[in-house]
Amino acid sequence: MRLTRKRLCSFLVLLYCLFSLYAAYSVFFKPQQATRVHRVANKKERKSKEPSTLGKEDWNPWKEDENNEQQALQKKYEQDTERLKNLVARNEPTELRIQIWGKAAIGLYLWHHIVEGFLEPADEVAQWREGNLKFGKTLFSFITGPAVVPGYFPVESENVVLVLNGREEAKISFATQWLRYAQALVQARRLQHVSVVLLGSEQCDNDWMWSYLRRNGGFVELLFVVYDSPWVNEVDVFQWPLGVATYRKFPVVEPNWSMLRASRPFLCNFLGTIYKNSSREVLMEVLKKDGLDKLCWIAVREEWQPKETNESLRSYQDALLQSDLTLSPVGINTECYRIYEACSCGSVPVVEDVMTPGQCGNSSSSRSAPLQLLKSMGAPFIFIKNWAELPAILEKEKTMSLNDKIERRKKLLEWYRHFKAQLRLKFTRALEESFLPQTKEG
Repeated sequence: MRLTRKRLCSFLVLLYCLFSLYAAYSVFFKPQQATRVHRVANKKERKSKEPSTLGKEDWNPWKEDENNEQQALQKKYEQDTERLKNLVARNEPTELRIQIWGKAAIGLYLWHHIVEGFLEPADEVAQWREGNLKFGKTLFSFITGPAVVPGYFPVESENVVLVLNGREEAKISFATQWLRYAQALVQARRLQHVSVVLLGSEQCDNDWMWSYLRRNGGFVELLFVVYDSPWVNEVDVFQWPLGVATYRKFPVVEPNWSMLRASRPFLCNFLGTIYKNSSREVLMEVLKKDGLDKLCWIAVREEWQPKETNESLRSYQDALLQSDLTLSPVGINTECYRIYEACSCGSVPVVEDVMTPGQCGNSSSSRSAPLQLLKSMGAPFIFIKNWAELPAILEKEKTMSLNDKIERRKKLLEWYRHFKAQLRLKFTRALEESFLPQTKEG
């Protein structure tokens, strides 16, 4: 009985070994036979390469170019990102922790578009959203939402960047409350360093902020301010971009093959509000005079609308993606969200390069207002002084080849990516140089 059991066990072990050897041979050595499913798929693939199917939408003659281009762009992006990280980390042994309090919509442009961080939960109407991201030696944490109220959230770092809106009186009152709260924490020694990212007045009337700057006896070490403020000195006051309209849910747009290479049906676009006695009225007259409005995607309204519907946002994005140029007339300020949204979609901004009324203008560090920041970083835009120049620009567009437009589009998208990367580096460096203890050599 014992001998029989032993023989049975030996037989089962031998059978298992033989089966394992066969399985290994089938996987690694045996030529694969096409199943019926594979044969059908291969037949379709062969047919897709035949000349008779050139007109079909599924066939993509540039697929290999697209893949190579996407891989090249991704590789370049990764190399540039790594180089930027190394630049920040170099010779900086101290790790810095900074908490960003996002109490204005431009905070989302800073976090999602510049820093390239994510927030949890993803729901944009959540009461509390937070995220973390390490760049070089600096660990950023970001909090935002209606539940972020002075005195009712954890202060997790001695170093804080406060993102505020100072465009109008009601916003200034709200911003002042946050500044006083931060000041109280500094006095109580719970905070050591505070900087501010400010959506300033469109007329650059930011005098209410002056007393809070450290150089004037206040506690704010660095100020990153939107628009061409004459305060900008690249020492403790820096110009910051307006960015895209995150309050209207304009998303992070990732370039794809169609955005780069597809022919666009419209020469230009303008979707916006027509103000009385403004250059926008002049623009519309120029477009209608020679029927140029028929070549462009034009949709205007008489009153500004702060909110977007899903339909209007989709229509606006389609206009950007289907136009070679985006017309950007001045509003209350020369700088507008449209400029950055056009860059996101590869549509070249045609910018009315004139100063608007107010206190904005040249600073001690630049003499090229308006749009000093964009010009200093080599923005590949079309700048004009008068909309009477537009017909000649559109005539040139008509004769431009698709290849030339593709190259221009690539240049714009690459510039915008580099622009954001450089701002991320500049922002981080400025904070590190100000917040980290300085070691004296010698």
